[in-house]
Amino acid sequence: MYALFDDAGKFLAGRVMSEADSSMQVELDSGKRVKVKAANVLLKFDKPAPAELLAEGQRLSQEIDLDLAWEFAPETEFGFADLARDYFDAKAGVAQQAAALFRLFEAPHYFRRMGKGQFKKAPEETVKAALLGIERKRQQALQIEAWAEELAAGSCPAPIKEQIYKILFKPDKNGPEYKAVVEATRRAHKAPLELLQSAGAITSPYQFHWKRFLFEEFPKGTGFPPLTAPAIKDELPLSSAQAFSIDDSATTEIDDALSVQGLGSGTVTFGVHIAAPGLAIQPDSDVDKVARARLSTVYMPGWKLTMLPDEVVQAYTLIEGRDCPAVSIYFTIDEATLEIKASETKLERVAIKANLRHDKLDAVITEATLTGSAESAGYEFAPELAFCFRLATDLKAKREVVRGKPETFNRPDYNFRLDTGGAHEPDGSETVSISTRVRGAPLDLIVAEAMILANSSWGGWLAELSLPGIYRSQASLAPGIKVRMGTKALPHAGMGVAQYTWATSPLRRYVDLVNQWQIIACARHGRTAALVAPFKPKDAQLFSIISGFDAAYSAYNGFQNGIERFWTLRYVQQNGITELTATVMKDGLVRADELPLVFKALGCEPLPRGTHVRVRITGIDEMTLDLHANLIERLDEAAAVAGEAEEPDEEEEATAGPLTLAIDVNEAEGDTATTGAEAQAS
Repeated sequence: MYALFDDAGKFLAGRVMSEADSSMQVELDSGKRVKVKAANVLLKFDKPAPAELLAEGQRLSQEIDLDLAWEFAPETEFGFADLARDYFDAKAGVAQQAAALFRLFEAPHYFRRMGKGQFKKAPEETVKAALLGIERKRQQALQIEAWAEELAAGSCPAPIKEQIYKILFKPDKNGPEYKAVVEATRRAHKAPLELLQSAGAITSPYQFHWKRFLFEEFPKGTGFPPLTAPAIKDELPLSSAQAFSIDDSATTEIDDALSVQGLGSGTVTFGVHIAAPGLAIQPDSDVDKVARARLSTVYMPGWKLTMLPDEVVQAYTLIEGRDCPAVSIYFTIDEATLEIKASETKLERVAIKANLRHDKLDAVITEATLTGSAESAGYEFAPELAFCFRLATDLKAKREVVRGKPETFNRPDYNFRLDTGGAHEPDGSETVSISTRVRGAPLDLIVAEAMILANSSWGGWLAELSLPGIYRSQASLAPGIKVRMGTKALPHAGMGVAQYTWATSPLRRYVDLVNQWQIIACARHGRTAALVAPFKPKDAQLFSIISGFDAAYSAYNGFQNGIERFWTLRYVQQNGITELTATVMKDGLVRADELPLVFKALGCEPLPRGTHVRVRITGIDEMTLDLHANLIERLDEAAAVAGEAEEPDEEEEATAGPLTLAIDVNEAEGDTATTGAEAQAS
């Protein structure tokens, strides 16, 4: 005797070797013996053989018309043998009964399973809905097949082209567009980016990187709603200071300016003046909501996305020739010793006499002219700049004592210029030029130290008056200890200061605007500022702002690094550069000597860190931002001591290798579910 039984949803048949009340021993065709509960046995038969029964039952089951079977099935619960007798013949044999069992079991949208071999037909509405779903899946499968075939043949269907960035970076893996791309990559034996490029879905590497960034960070677009810059209602006194700013020529959001009064008197008043949008923009106002949504200006070669619309920026920027509202901090300094005797914060209007541009003046305003005879220097604000440089040098030296080691600027800053002139958004076809500026140049040093002084002083003042602010801190200079943001005044080991806020760029960074609101409350109310300040201690909004800003700022910086790498690779191609000199870093990574490039060079893996090499460029991929190179020769025998050579930044390492996609071509088919930089940034 044989038995057909259910084994966890799979039907098996074999010879019955022994039988008890609640179970039986069954030997399968493979020779394996299994213990089967009596409740799972659905048929007992003498012939045909088990394998024949299963094969014939499966064949006959496909001949059963489910619509017809559903029509004459009883409304009450029934067994599979009953359906076999109704559908085939009143004397339906075991093969026909097995066929009815298999067909009923595989059609839950028509027949519900009610227990051992028992079924009940589903309501008509359920059947119709299920059939519609099945038809939709069938049509979708056909659509996926057609799209995959079209992609593999070198043409991109419009629905896939419209969702290309979603498919690559934030895919719905159950979506037909995603599945079509996965299937096409298998058929064409190409990587996803190569496939989509060859199919015309991606026509420009530059636009690919740009639109990917917009897709991830600005899904609603980069435009601003209609906004009007609110007026500053305060009657602000006019300062006696004559201030000047120092920025790049492309800077339109001029946040900070400096002033020097009392030269030659023995006591100098050094002023740092910050644009004061916080006097006009109120928390939760329309302008504030826009700034909080964007959180920071986004910078890139030839273009930028400002945190605030230009008409708002221009209402508060420190443009020359105007008496501009400002939050000023004045330091009373001994002219001979440079000791800071006192500081005072004021809300006022400041006359901005000049907007100095360091890209035009770096070659003129040098350390030699600043430390020589100021009167013969031949440029505007020469005495004031000479004092500022002397003060900046002293401040830096004092910070380095706290840091425990000097700051080193052994890498230059790189300036990118595109031939658009900044008149319109780049499209990737522009010619790029790259120039270098040594970090720590006199004008850089003046601005950086002035901002560090102001930010650390305001941070201490907020803490003294028991107001929370948004601080940046670093527990130590030990490897792996990163800069963190928080609401408590903690030391910043990298800067060498007791506390450090960001408050000097309120037109470009949202946290600076938040801190400015707190500083304004201190300036207006002094010791009682905590009662009226916009943000109170342990305010949940501050933590939300910190979290949002941290994420956005990291994403914006990551994009800036990536798009600068794109333009660097384009520069290499435009200038026909085939070889580079570089310094070995680690694991085969090298840093180019004269370009902002970190990349892997084959042959450099065993070389000691700090080794100077020449490499040959063997390939460039603007889509993945990858540069391929091989070692030509070692240029020196002396290598830096392990641990002393500079490590690559996280962003540099991220862009030193291939682009990471969210698309997985190996999925199974079916449904699935630095200190100097910180100061400069100020």
